[in-house]
Order: sequence, then C-alpha cells, then structure tokens
Amino acid sequence: MSNIVEKSIKKPLLIVVIFTVLTLGGLVCYNMLNLNLIPKVDVPILTIATVYPGAGATEVETSVTKKIEDALSTLENLDKINSTSREGISIVAVQFREGTDINRSVQDAQRKINAIKANLPKEILDPTIDKISVDDQPIMRLAASSSLPSTEFYKLVEDRVQPRLAKLPGVGSVNMIGGSEREIRVNIDAEKLKAYNLSILQVLQAIQTANMEIPAGNIENTDAVYSVRLAAKYTSLDELRNTVIMNIPNGGDVKVKDVAEVQDGIAEQTFINRIDSRDAIGLTIQKQSDANAVQVADLAKAELAAIEKEYAGSNVKFEIATDDSVFTKAAAHSVVFDLFLAIIIVAIVCFIFLHNLRSALIIMIAVPLSIVPAFIALYALGYSLNMMSLMALSLVVGILVDDSIVVIENMFHHMERGKTKWHAAIDGCKQIMFTVMAITFVIVVVFLPLAITGGLIGNILHEFAIPIIVATLTSLLVSFTVTPLLMSRFGKLSDDTRPTLSGRFSRLVEQVFNALKNGYGKILAYGLKHKVMILVTTSVLLIGSFALFPMGLIGFAFMPDTDQGEFVVNLDMNPQVTVYQNNQI
Repeated sequence: MSNIVEKSIKKPLLIVVIFTVLTLGGLVCYNMLNLNLIPKVDVPILTIATVYPGAGATEVETSVTKKIEDALSTLENLDKINSTSREGISIVAVQFREGTDINRSVQDAQRKINAIKANLPKEILDPTIDKISVDDQPIMRLAASSSLPSTEFYKLVEDRVQPRLAKLPGVGSVNMIGGSEREIRVNIDAEKLKAYNLSILQVLQAIQTANMEIPAGNIENTDAVYSVRLAAKYTSLDELRNTVIMNIPNGGDVKVKDVAEVQDGIAEQTFINRIDSRDAIGLTIQKQSDANAVQVADLAKAELAAIEKEYAGSNVKFEIATDDSVFTKAAAHSVVFDLFLAIIIVAIVCFIFLHNLRSALIIMIAVPLSIVPAFIALYALGYSLNMMSLMALSLVVGILVDDSIVVIENMFHHMERGKTKWHAAIDGCKQIMFTVMAITFVIVVVFLPLAITGGLIGNILHEFAIPIIVATLTSLLVSFTVTPLLMSRFGKLSDDTRPTLSGRFSRLVEQVFNALKNGYGKILAYGLKHKVMILVTTSVLLIGSFALFPMGLIGFAFMPDTDQGEFVVNLDMNPQVTVYQNNQI
C-alpha cells in the first residue's frame, strides 16, 4: 500500500488519467440519473379487487372473497390476509414478509386465481391484482376545459388528448375523471311493448344484431388479397329508430321507434371534477416505475402546450392542479445548494485552521474528486437522485476532508523538520497511512450494515449508505494519491512572521487557538479534581436523554413530515347518498 504514494508522485500522469476518467464517468452518470423525491419503495402488499354487479355483501363474501382467500393462502412468504366484502365488490389484501419479491408474488397470485375462475360466479368481472407502490401515485393532476359542447369535448379528450399523453416516454397511464360522455338511450314504453307482445330481450337482441361488423371472407386476385367485412354499425339515430324488431305477417314491421324513444343524451355521471368552481375534465398522469418524475412532468407540460396551440380554435385549455415535480425539483435544488454551501464553508474552516491558502485548495480538490465517482455507483445499482442520496452526499462532505487534512498536517510536520516537499510528501503520507486507513474504515463499517439491510427500510437506507461508503473509500484513495502529488509540487510552509495581512491573520488564529487550548486545559484540570461530580452529571444527562422517549417528548415516525403547500379534504358520506346529493353538499 505504501508503494502507491511513491508511484503517485513519480508517475503523476497515471493518477491524472485515472481521476479524469472517474470524474468524467461520474458527470455522465449524474446526467443519466433519475430525479425523484424519495427512493423507490415496493411495499410487500397485493390487493385483489373483484366486482360482482348486483350482489349483496353476504353473497360477495361467500361466493368470491372466501374462495379467493383459500386460493391465496398457499402463497410463499405469506404474512397475513385481510379482506373486505361490500355490496358489489370484494377486496382482498395480501401482506408478505419483508424481502419478498413482490413481482414474483403477483405472478403466483395470478396463477392461483386463474385456477379457481371456474368456481367463481360467471357474473363477476375479471379480478384485478395491484401491488402497492409509491409510484402508483399520480405525479400530475390537471383539468381540461373548452368552448366545445361537453360531449364533443369529452370525445376529443378521450380520442386525442389522452392517447397523446399516454405515448410520452416514461408515462405509465393517463386517467380521465368526470366529464360528459355521450350515451344513446333507448327508453322503452312498457305498454307499447306489451301491446306488441314483445320482451325487452327481443329489443336488445335486435339492436345488437343490427349494430355489428361481420367478417365476410377474402377476395383474391393475381395482385393481392383483400379482406371483406360487412359494416353494419349505426351512423345515425334514425338508423337505430328504424331497426326492425319483428315482422308481423300482414301487419308490417315492428321497429324500435314503435316501442321506444331514442335519445342522444349524456351518460349518468359517477364522478364530478371541477377546478376553481368550474366544471372540467380531470386528467391524472402516473409515471412508470423506472422513469424520471421531473422529466415526465416536463414532457407532459410541453405536450399540453402543443395541444392547446393545435386546438386554439376550440379554446382548449389545461390547468395544472397539482404537480409533484415542482416540489421534487425545489427539494433537490435545496439539497444541492446545501452541498455547495457545505463545500465553501469547509474550505473557509480549512483555511482558518491551516492558515495556508495552498493547503486549503488542495483539500478542496479532494471533495469533488471523492463525490463525483459516487454517481457511477448510484447509476450502476439503478438508484436515483433523491432526498436520501443527495442528503448523504451533503453529510459526507465533512468526512471527505478528514483524510486529506490528517495527511497534509503530517506532511507539513516533516517540512518543518527541514525535509524537501518531495520527501515530506512521501514520508509524511507513509507515516500516517495506517491511522488514515483506520479513520476511513471505521466510517465504512458504521454505514455498511445500512447498505445491506433488507426489507422496506433497506430500500430507503441503501441509497443513503452506498454514496457515503463509495465517497469515503474514494477519499481514502485521493489522500494517498492526489494529495501527496499536489503537496510534492505546490506545498509551501507559511511564514507567520510576515507583516502582511496573511501573516497577521495567521498570528491571530494562533492566538485564538492558544487561548482555547489554555481554556480547555483549565476545564480538564477541574474535571479531574471533581471526578464524582462529572460522573454524576454525565449519568443524569444519559438517563434524562433516554427518558425523553417514554415521556412523549420525542416521538416516532416512519418518515419526517413534509409540507408541500397543499392539503386534501375527504368527506365520508352515507352509502345511500346520490351523486346529485353529493354535488349539492
């Protein structure tokens, strides 16, 4: 290990190339990293929702919920199953043990449910399996409005706007909320139906038979093959009204208009969406699990602006109600600002204590050379830039300079003994090498357990511990290579006796330091004379610190509270409350 110091000084080109590659690689990986608010967290919980139209809660429980529970009870790593049976819907929540591969569990659950489908009621809709994830939350909520008629605008958003947003890179899904969807209603007159001796089923079958497209084979010639389809879809309300239900001998045809009234109306609303008290169609955008939240939001905003410009004649407008990327960027920029502020403050402190500008600059070179390569590890492990990883880099700034400070201080000690800066760099670094390695590896072993922790907590702590470990080990390499290299070229003893501003500043620092040293000596002497009082005081403080938890003065929480400048109001009403009543409230 000691040879690395001599080789760094004698072969500087090799060290320059190595750290140039690491720095450029780190900068490239930094630009490729996703920017998210918090690390990706996969909670080991699955939910299986099954819709059973028209069934009561008891029927749902016995016919659906119980059978799904029995089928899923044999899954691997199962912890517990909770279920809820309500009118028309069954919800089964399956919780697994920490560390379970949730993607594999989804596949296993799907196979179990497929195996019992034949035993479930035929009227149910296909069960849907979802895994709980932070990424399932929409990153943007927006409202769309226009001067078009409500049904035309709904069709425009459904056919044009929603698909364009869904095709953007990184977008997982785009959901619509509210709006007026067009619906053709056939209001049957029971008396007329009875007079013609018809049933509702006959009317339904006649409409379904007349409104379909039927493949009619192929036509082939010497040049090509053409598919032939019989297109019988309705194109107007009159075609629907004139649909023949039944032919009465000697009595003509019985048509839909004879027994029913056909209306071009609006589908019954189950959701109402507004922004600033104005009706609008809501759109929620969810990103893919591995996508950059900020980049997806920026792409969506650009696409919305393009759509507004394209449909300016219809006065199409989009208003963003919530945008998580704003808070994410603000939080990330705040941490980055703190990171640079910490580097500047460390430089000032180093200059004050070393009172040597060259030494302070050499130490500050070690900071970026140690931090930037950590981005390579983050990218290689599939992590992102988030509050945890950026906070780790801010925390590690103070640790990174420790190695270089110890090495430089010992090199100065050898220079003060009359050695040249070349030999002082080699001898000073070799002499302190074991101590520096001990300092660094103590820090590494403290954070190593966090880097290998499993489960939900591990998902969060990995992105906090890994950057610290990588940056700390890199700083050790820097202190054995770059630091002695720079000291052997640019190291210089400062002359505190000079009448210059720098000299006066150095003398002032030494006076303050000597005063602090003398003050500490007095306090230490007092403590050694009153050992019992020191032990009692320390014990009281220790017991008082632990007592803060049971006294409730310090609480417990999974994540710290954050304020994004918004709040949500949820109103729980009686299940019998209609949409109209809800709207009035």
